[in-house]
Amino acid sequence: MNAALASLLLPLGGGLLLILLRPARGGRWVIALSLGALLAAIMALQVVLDHGERSLFIGGWEAGLAIRFRLTPLAALLLVFTAGLHLLVALYAARIAHATGKADYWPLSCLLHAALAALWLSADLFNLYVTLELLSLVAVALVSLAGRKAWKPALNYLLLSLAGSLAYLLGVALLYGRYGLLDLALLARLSEADGATHLALLLMSVGLMLKAALWPLHLWLPPAHAAAPTAVSALLSALVVKGPLYILWLIWSEIAPAEFGRDAGLLFGTAGVLALVAGGWSALRAPRLKTLVAYSTVAQLGYALLALGLLLHLPEPRLHAALWLFVLAHGLAKVSMFLAAGELQTILGSKRVKGMKGASQNVPIALAAFAVAGGSLVGLPPSGGFLAKWLLLQPLFEQPQHWPWALGVLFGTLMSAAYVFRVVAHGFDRARPNPPSIHPDRLAQWLALLPALLVWGLALISEPLLLWLGGLGR
Repeated sequence: MNAALASLLLPLGGGLLLILLRPARGGRWVIALSLGALLAAIMALQVVLDHGERSLFIGGWEAGLAIRFRLTPLAALLLVFTAGLHLLVALYAARIAHATGKADYWPLSCLLHAALAALWLSADLFNLYVTLELLSLVAVALVSLAGRKAWKPALNYLLLSLAGSLAYLLGVALLYGRYGLLDLALLARLSEADGATHLALLLMSVGLMLKAALWPLHLWLPPAHAAAPTAVSALLSALVVKGPLYILWLIWSEIAPAEFGRDAGLLFGTAGVLALVAGGWSALRAPRLKTLVAYSTVAQLGYALLALGLLLHLPEPRLHAALWLFVLAHGLAKVSMFLAAGELQTILGSKRVKGMKGASQNVPIALAAFAVAGGSLVGLPPSGGFLAKWLLLQPLFEQPQHWPWALGVLFGTLMSAAYVFRVVAHGFDRARPNPPSIHPDRLAQWLALLPALLVWGLALISEPLLLWLGGLGR
């Protein structure tokens, strides 16, 4: 458990020190802190694999009173994932000054990292609320670093996030009033299928769906992600929206009675399919590149929501593996796409999709990063996106009555292919290529390509990874 705490305390302490000291080269400090947190997270993962789940009661209080941290295999994996992506984005942002907006990015990114680490480790509903609020407030501050153009999207993000927090907190209060407990493990043993529990779960779910921008509560996300600096957009799409999704999975897989879960699964699954269609259509019509990538986040989160819904309605280890493989593959692909989009926009001097003409001549590596990452979103084999979709489709193909869900997945795949190809086709258009506005930084482009290659490399470890992810749901 000490290694997991180190993965939390390094970015937390580093962020506070950066606020106080304001060093001239904050990027170097964040890179070092992210590397240390990554090593600590890898050690935590090894510990939990060797010795099983670990718990820590803060302050020595007994269960039910203490703040409890819980290190599970999934939490350890998410710690590694979070630290790794923060390190990659920090390496990119240290080279490309305009990718951060302002120097305040460095301490805020550390606090974002710490809030996520605390969220993965938290094991009671109120502490999850606290970490969720810290995550949202830091994310809003990061969006506002882009300047005046981002103030309105950041304000909308803040107000809607606070509305989601209020709904979640009301649900927590109802559960506390009903059971007198907030610890997940204790609530799992006591929860009953009554009206108070049902209302509490409904309120919490609405709040979390709003904070995660899950369809149809997604309207704040595209303007905020598109307006944010490049490095911020990458972190928001790859990591921040996964925090509320993780809590949503926790409350429905651990606390909710089975009969409630089956009914909610149908609603989540339907919302997931509609997200694939509506988000994909909006991405296909988006005139600006980052707006297209932001809407694709709405669409791709539909796969995770569909996997969660089917998992509640049809308990199956393959669906559990599909859910978390979607999270990993989407995070890697979205970091790559947003970093590549930042390079394409800056070097070609245009924010519009039609302005990507000439990218294949002027910024070939960035265009390749966008295309390779997009291939995973489409689900081309042998990418991580393909593996997740195949796991999702297998149980549906085996039971013919579930064919409408499979049809939704296939339709979403076609939509993804359409908006990814739209960008790539403009990039290879040589009719009127845009001349580069600045000299390209090849290393920055390779950093954008790296996570796209990693998401395709998941196929190399597919068998042990899928067996392990499926086993986490048992």
